[in-house]
Amino acid sequence: MLFATVLLGAAAGCASLRGLAGADPPNKSTEVFAVTHTDAEWKKLLTPQQYNVLRDAGTELPFSSPLNDEHRAGVFSCAGCALDNFSSTTKFDSGTGWPSFFKALDNAVLERMDDSLGMSRTEVLCRQCGSHLGHVFDDGPRPTGLRYCMNGVALSFRAT
Repeated sequence: MLFATVLLGAAAGCASLRGLAGADPPNKSTEVFAVTHTDAEWKKLLTPQQYNVLRDAGTELPFSSPLNDEHRAGVFSCAGCALDNFSSTTKFDSGTGWPSFFKALDNAVLERMDDSLGMSRTEVLCRQCGSHLGHVFDDGPRPTGLRYCMNGVALSFRAT
């Protein structure tokens, strides 16, 4: 039953089946970011799960992140470089099992097409270090109509 729930959540549009399918991460970038590390340095700085998501564009299991249930006032930042990415004022419960926001902070993220797994989606990356945060979809609430569906392991939270 849990496996079926995970697959259903993935198919709902937030997660990727990349790990299960053995597919490559989307659009491996050759861009240079303000915060850079070698692969070995990233592996020392991040937990294995963070590395899988942030550096290999993996996806955490739905409903596995404590940040999904974080409702205090504060800021959600990139777990790779600590750049502030989302305000708690834009967080909402999407029912997908991943922290969701209807707007990113100004100049905080980059978006690019992800055509992996035969699907066309928009990948969301941290502007400062290029880490994979999740995907953005056009089925969110007002006022933007967007749903930034983020991996909780890709973010940290700071109460304000």
